[in-house]
Amino acid sequence: MTPARPSPQELLRSRGLRVTRPRLAVLEVLDEGGHFDVDQIANRVRARLDSVSTQAIYDVLNALARVGLARRIEPAGSPALYERRTGDNHHHVVCRGCGAIADIDCVVGRAPCLEPSSPPVGFVIDEAEVTFWGLCATCQAAEPEE
Repeated sequence: MTPARPSPQELLRSRGLRVTRPRLAVLEVLDEGGHFDVDQIANRVRARLDSVSTQAIYDVLNALARVGLARRIEPAGSPALYERRTGDNHHHVVCRGCGAIADIDCVVGRAPCLEPSSPPVGFVIDEAEVTFWGLCATCQAAEPEE
């Protein structure tokens, strides 16, 4: 029998955050899985709540990321994206054609799964962030043959 997952309210309290409707709604959206930009999150939150400002969404996301309940990623050329999957040192693959993004598990042991050959003196490295770039199957199929 697996232990029960903590409720969103318990998660927020355990990280020292007050339980608010916007925080609960953002957690619900992120728990759907995937990688969302602020506008996507705001639209989904507004479908759950009567109204919430974009600034409030930014504030919630910053608070959740600060306490490890959300992760912010910034693929080059894209707006910041947020996901609920945290603390496992996974990486991402991004399609250069359509911008689709997917998770890639760390392939070598514990965090960090990559280590620099010569880190600066005094640094303790605890995470590696890698973005793989390529074309997804849909974009490959859409490319004209030469």
